[in-house]
Amino acid sequence: MKRAFKYRFCPTDAQAAELSRTFGCVRKVYNLALAARTEAWTRQERVNYNQTSAMLTAWKKTEELAYLNEVSSVPLQQALRHLQTAFTNFFGKRAKYPRFKSRKKSRKSAEYTTSAFRFRDGKLTLAKMAEPLDIVWSRPLPEGASPSTVTVSQDAAGRWYVSMLVEDPSVQPLPATGAAVGIDVGLDHLLTLSTGEKVSNPRHERRDRARLAKAQRQLARKARGDGANRAKARRKVAKVYARITDRRRDHLHKLTTRLVRENQTIVIEDLAVRNMVKNGSLARAISDAAWSEFRGMLEYKAQWYGREVIAVDRWFPSSKLCSTCGTLQDRMPLNVRTWTCDCGTTHDRDVNAAKNILAVGLTASVCGAGVRPQRSTPGGQSAMKQKPLRREP
Repeated sequence: MKRAFKYRFCPTDAQAAELSRTFGCVRKVYNLALAARTEAWTRQERVNYNQTSAMLTAWKKTEELAYLNEVSSVPLQQALRHLQTAFTNFFGKRAKYPRFKSRKKSRKSAEYTTSAFRFRDGKLTLAKMAEPLDIVWSRPLPEGASPSTVTVSQDAAGRWYVSMLVEDPSVQPLPATGAAVGIDVGLDHLLTLSTGEKVSNPRHERRDRARLAKAQRQLARKARGDGANRAKARRKVAKVYARITDRRRDHLHKLTTRLVRENQTIVIEDLAVRNMVKNGSLARAISDAAWSEFRGMLEYKAQWYGREVIAVDRWFPSSKLCSTCGTLQDRMPLNVRTWTCDCGTTHDRDVNAAKNILAVGLTASVCGAGVRPQRSTPGGQSAMKQKPLRREP
């Protein structure tokens, strides 16, 4: 199993300058190739990777773009491959049309293949550099592992990272277990499990909101432009955001790893988070909860360790359906946190929803499909008839 290991490193002044030049050249080549392919597209022509690679050779021979020869050619070729992948996803209707990279907003990164770096005795040396990178080895690479690809990047807070893609033999399917759990996500509690367990929402952004607001006020006072004072204030804002992001990601990694290790089947809701954040009063809280990131981590870890993740249709009335008798309530406002069914069962709203999500997810798993919403019969009773079931892609 291929796995990426990411580490911080501290470049020398010469290394930082070389990498900054490389980032700029990668962005330039990507934008030039995108412009060429877009122009060809308007003429109803197709330009592929091989043609843009030939263009790159010609660009290097011009006086205006001769500086492209000063950096390693491998990251430039990789930028063209990434653009090819972006167009493949666009034509496959999996993504939008590729956008141009911005000097200020786009991620600064460069990808090196085996011909452009040397990894010996735990030391990594990139092309065009005389000294190895001073990497902070926060965890060891798998024994005997040799990187096939190295990606160097710098975030908005000015931190440098190197990501190494290696073969990790430790990623193996876990022993099978009969445990299954349904998960209902929320804001008061980040997760509510069908077992009754509730995971509190750390609200990382709220905890640092005062610090973030102060940094943003200081940035707003700086004159617009490329001045050193504004750049310094911008980095302070970026560092607060980085602190929030790191703490959130660490919490989600620990949570998803525990869920995958303990359960064979995990059932979640297929939420349209992109539409939900359009709610102005809840957008900040929903973004801070990072439901999409939680789902992404859960799915790739389940794939690693031989577990199954089932996504229930977002319109399934999990909160309004009694998990005991199947009665479907007409209304269930958000302020109702506990309710009593006609059968006499008192439900915690979130726990009841998690139980229903688990039940319908296991049913869908047996049928080999996803779940369509249920419809109620006159009198509020659930018909418990499922339409042709839909599998999450």
